[in-house]
Amino acid sequence: MPMNVILLERVPKLGQMGDVVKVKPGFARNYLLPQKKALRATKDNITYFESQRKTLEAQNLERRTEAEAVGAKMSDLKVILIRQASEALQLYGSVTSRDIADGAVAAGVKIERGQVELDKPIKALGAHKIKIHLHPEVMVEITVVVARSPDEAEFLVKGGTLVAENERAAHEAAEAARRAAEQAAALFEAKATEGEAAEAPAASEEAPAEKK
Repeated sequence: MPMNVILLERVPKLGQMGDVVKVKPGFARNYLLPQKKALRATKDNITYFESQRKTLEAQNLERRTEAEAVGAKMSDLKVILIRQASEALQLYGSVTSRDIADGAVAAGVKIERGQVELDKPIKALGAHKIKIHLHPEVMVEITVVVARSPDEAEFLVKGGTLVAENERAAHEAAEAARRAAEQAAALFEAKATEGEAAEAPAASEEAPAEKK
């Protein structure tokens, strides 16, 4: 049966601080309660929350302000991760939320893996936009650049786009075919122009004058 809890902070898709909501018991026991994001909505706990509401709101405001200050510094953060990959740009392995958190720490910003919003591991080279939750009410977006070398990472940071070898070959073949077609069309047009020029004098010759 669902469990009633009172939220001690904003929880995405559940509610705001002070809301009493119904959740699955496992979600409450494994996440909300041990993380101190909620309390069981008993009469005593609701009374306790109301007595502490102003203190909790002040603490939340302080944490949010701090998170906003950190977020302002992270707006242009680019986490560079060097990985091996195939010619099709697919990684030999994957990049996880832990990798991103460790990369951010190496770049001078401390975040936890639980703050990284990553629905599934990154499995391809490129520049990926990743959301970081600094506070229940503060979220920033950083760029995670996954490349095979520092030079390739720099290319991606500057806005470059990687092309898989098979796609590159197909593109080059299509480009060659396009150029060949243009050359053929130009040659045909040139020959047609020469033909018209050769016929022009014959058509313009004057008829012989009649004898009187």
